[in-house]
Amino acid sequence: MKQDYYDILGVSKGASASEIKKAYRKKAIEFHPDKNPGDSNAESKFKDAAEAYEILGDNDKKAKYDQYGHSAFDGSQGFGGGGMNMDDIFSQFGDIFGGGGFGGGFGGGGGQRRVKGSNLRIRVKLTLEEIATGIEKKVKVKRKVQAKDVSYTTCGDCKGSGQTLRITNTILGRMQTAATCPSCSGSGQTISNRPKGSDAQGMIQEEETVSIQIPAGVEDGMQLKVSGKGNAAPGNGVSGDLIVLIEEHVHERFMREGNHIHYDLYISISEAALGVSKEFDLLEGKVRIKLESGIQSGKTLRLRGKGLPDVNRYGQGDLLVHVNVWTPKTLNREQKQFFQKMMEDENFIPKPEKSDKSFFEKVKDMFA
Repeated sequence: MKQDYYDILGVSKGASASEIKKAYRKKAIEFHPDKNPGDSNAESKFKDAAEAYEILGDNDKKAKYDQYGHSAFDGSQGFGGGGMNMDDIFSQFGDIFGGGGFGGGFGGGGGQRRVKGSNLRIRVKLTLEEIATGIEKKVKVKRKVQAKDVSYTTCGDCKGSGQTLRITNTILGRMQTAATCPSCSGSGQTISNRPKGSDAQGMIQEEETVSIQIPAGVEDGMQLKVSGKGNAAPGNGVSGDLIVLIEEHVHERFMREGNHIHYDLYISISEAALGVSKEFDLLEGKVRIKLESGIQSGKTLRLRGKGLPDVNRYGQGDLLVHVNVWTPKTLNREQKQFFQKMMEDENFIPKPEKSDKSFFEKVKDMFA
């Protein structure tokens, strides 16, 4: 089971933003690869700490995590912060040390920092049938890529480090801080030859068809991350990511509740009185259920494992079939005579059993 992000950073759930940042900085220093060369265990803990900070250091992500836990971000295609590599960490959280730390900055080793391109965001609409099985979606994305024949030279201001240093006199003494070089935006390089049609950074926009593997069981509002399919970065930096927001179509027959599916089954008075076998389509395949004679309107039948799969593969939801006895609005003369005769018949007088819960009892159960 995945470790709790608060436990990774060693903070409580009520920790403030500054306490979370301070805790991450402490962990990052402790397990930094420059301080633990060749230590795979330290590297793993370093990545875990960065992943935890990516979620807890963002108010929106933190709120989702507090409500749903890892299920809000985990899954294939990199839900949330899962699967972060060193380039991700150094590019996203390099300023966490304010220029101190190891190797002349948070880039590892004192060389130029690899700039990461910006992320792109798209929406993908899915039917409930597609969500039930998972699907591969091909979408067209306009993204910035480096133009051909573009060339770069080492930045003269930061000498290729991607950072500029500043020394400030304080009551505690001389403090050295670092900031992203404004001349090269942290890449350590400036453009020397720019092809016609490219922007100031030697980038052009191209349309690309991207394949997105969407796992079964995703929910409306979930986000998937396709690594490296955002905008490219100048100077052969790291491409950004494509963030895919899931939108779920409302189904005409089924209503979703988490991994469970609700279905309204309408039967006639005759079918309710005599009993009937009913077949109907599911999201995948068909199912046949047998309704006993005398079944009451409002009865709910639970078909286990016929709902949606859990996105984290923790099982399968159920199908809840709600039986509704349909009363005809118009009757012919013969039908009226029949029901008039039955009004006084003992078998047609309502005699609810203890198992036949009232509407108020059902509502009470819902909020119990």
